[in-house]
Amino acid sequence: MTTTSDHVLIFDTTLRDGEQSPGATMTHDEKLEIAEMLDDMGVDIIEAGFPIASEGDFAAVSEIAKRSKNSVICGLSRANFKDIDRCAEAVRHAAKPRIHTFIGTSPLHREIPNLSKDEMADLIHETVTHARNLTDDVQWSAMDATRTEHDYLCRVIEIAIKAGATTINIPDTVGYTAPRESADLIRMLIEKVPGADEVTFATHCHNDLGMATANALAAVEAGARQIECTINGLGERAGNTALEEVVMALKVRNDIMPWSTGVDTKKIMNISRRVAQVSGFAVQYNKAIVGKNAFAHESGIHQDGMLKNAETFEIMRPEDVGLSETSLVLGKHSGRAALRDRLNQLGFDVGDNHLKDVFVRFKELADRKKEVFDDDLIALMRDGTDAANDRILVKFLRVICGTEAPQSADLTLEIDGVDHQKTATGDGPVDATFNAIQALFPHDARLQLYQVHAVTEGTDAQATVSVRMEENGKIVTGQSSDTDTVVASAKAYVNALNNLLVRREKTKPEGV
Repeated sequence: MTTTSDHVLIFDTTLRDGEQSPGATMTHDEKLEIAEMLDDMGVDIIEAGFPIASEGDFAAVSEIAKRSKNSVICGLSRANFKDIDRCAEAVRHAAKPRIHTFIGTSPLHREIPNLSKDEMADLIHETVTHARNLTDDVQWSAMDATRTEHDYLCRVIEIAIKAGATTINIPDTVGYTAPRESADLIRMLIEKVPGADEVTFATHCHNDLGMATANALAAVEAGARQIECTINGLGERAGNTALEEVVMALKVRNDIMPWSTGVDTKKIMNISRRVAQVSGFAVQYNKAIVGKNAFAHESGIHQDGMLKNAETFEIMRPEDVGLSETSLVLGKHSGRAALRDRLNQLGFDVGDNHLKDVFVRFKELADRKKEVFDDDLIALMRDGTDAANDRILVKFLRVICGTEAPQSADLTLEIDGVDHQKTATGDGPVDATFNAIQALFPHDARLQLYQVHAVTEGTDAQATVSVRMEENGKIVTGQSSDTDTVVASAKAYVNALNNLLVRREKTKPEGV
């Protein structure tokens, strides 16, 4: 691919480099699921794993190769025949297979195998040639390229090209470089290495200094036409270039970066959330593009501007990454405009005088809470009449727990004035209690949060339990305190259900 091409290939290594994040190991089925999502969203190359690493890795790469419909399926191998053969075997069923072989070329990495420059050059020639004899698509990487002497880097790249490599990857393996250096290095290699115009140059940047995305885009500006990245920036140490960041940067700033990708950006949020689930690595709230706060606003000035024209404080639309809408978070920094808008959405038509009164109480509540949820606003509008209007009440609860499972809960709820009793089992007394509530009052709400806090010290401490539930995009919370933690849990859960029932009754006014 020439440097004048306006298309940038996206090489996703979530299943290889991403899974190397300590603790991010995925199951076989999870890898297949993520690979299918990557293939469906238009990723050009999927690095499915490191086949020689384990039988499990080999099986995953092999199965992904068989199932892939659109993407090139790539496996990683070190610079030896055994690795390369195993890799070739794993990807051979793919419609478009690729072998990716690498070796560390910097002085530090040459010391590890105790190879001279000439010995390493010979090894590169032999292994790339061997890989090319097994497949037409061979990628070669100079690990730690950004700390390799420029003359030696040019030499070994030329050798790899002559041996048959079709893609030359220039990794910033330790996240050491800066954007200007990244661009200068790619530009120098393209200008000096014979045959550089016949291959695709790739960039693989780590985020140790927080510059992975900037370094990758700088490399593209200098002529690289493949970006190696991962979903949510997963990877060794501080991670890699994040797929969502480079793709959206190219989309949003096409005026100064006139390159395109084939990635369907509307599927970004869905795969981001799924990768976070299966890897166990939660996405930080302020993460670019996919973080919870990326499209959230709390400041009154920002919220007022957003209500008038979303472009005042957002450079991309939530729909562009698969979200339904912007979130105007209500907190102590919020203003009247955002409060009125949210109350309107909840079905409350608030006049100016009433709004003044509600706003004062809202601010008092916001000073005590980090975030004010919709059910908090409903409680404000109900003006302290919650208990009288509650349709569900806890009348009786007895639990049996201990070392012998299963634990059980005998529960009586008053629902719309009628008592209902149920005994249920579960994994612990709280789980058993929640199962009993679910049986007595069936619902589809999903429990998002369960927290217990001791209000006082000692074994007789009063426990405050908070729960958060979600149903069809509506989020409600419940809270209760008791010296018995299980009783507090039951009442908090029921409190949330009562708030949910109020939410169901409220409909959005016409014309809003």
